[in-house]
Amino acid sequence: MKVSGCFKSRAAFTMIEIMIVVIILGLLMAIAVPYYVQQRGTAQAQICINNMLKIDDAGYQFALERSRKTGDPINFPQDLTPYLRLNQFSQIPPCPAGGSYTLATIGGHATCSLGSSVTPPHVAP
Repeated sequence: MKVSGCFKSRAAFTMIEIMIVVIILGLLMAIAVPYYVQQRGTAQAQICINNMLKIDDAGYQFALERSRKTGDPINFPQDLTPYLRLNQFSQIPPCPAGGSYTLATIGGHATCSLGSSVTPPHVAP
């Protein structure tokens, strides 16, 4: 026996299926976002430490060319700009987390104003 008329099946998602997908995506984001925030802080610290090591090296190059000795004062950053790769604004690259660098004497270590007040610390080894 044939049934008159045809039934059209509609392929669609139910509201519950959509809510389950949204909940799963929310959980995955809740797991992933803190990891990326932590990695961003670690990357900023590594860039800052790398910049401080380059400033230290520039201080030693300055001392070598000007016959200066360890402990002599430095006019930072003017004395070191010829020995560093500058950014597009002709300045020493800044700390990506917003700190500023200082170097007082030849042989001293460059420091970041953030220092160990942030996690991870911006302190050169």
